[in-house]
Amino acid sequence: MSARTKARRRALDVLFEAEQRSVSPLEAMRLRRETTDITVNDYTLTLIEGVMAQGERIDEILSTYAKGWTLERMPAVDRTLLRLGTWELLYNDDVPDAVAVAEAVATAKVFSTDDSPEFINGLLGRIQQLKPTLLA
Repeated sequence: MSARTKARRRALDVLFEAEQRSVSPLEAMRLRRETTDITVNDYTLTLIEGVMAQGERIDEILSTYAKGWTLERMPAVDRTLLRLGTWELLYNDDVPDAVAVAEAVATAKVFSTDDSPEFINGLLGRIQQLKPTLLA
């Protein structure tokens, strides 16, 4: 597993935990550092801070293009993966779009429901198609 894949999974863990505990992601990460020996690499922090900084816009995009699904109705893991994938697609030029989508789908296969990879692939694929207009 690549360092970036590990960073994505760690960011997923922290963002998921923060939402479940109703604390900020930075607070969840601080608590993790204090209670475990987990090392948080730079890319994990980049992902968490990026999702936090663009969270409102990301949620707006997801709400707009997730046909038949509200953010609240989505499984929490899927919602978090979609936020991470959308941030990488739209705001991180270092990650090729196809990689951002593939990583989110692969992570969904491990951590979410059987239907989640297809849902995540479809929604992130749509966002990828619309990227030029979403960033305009």
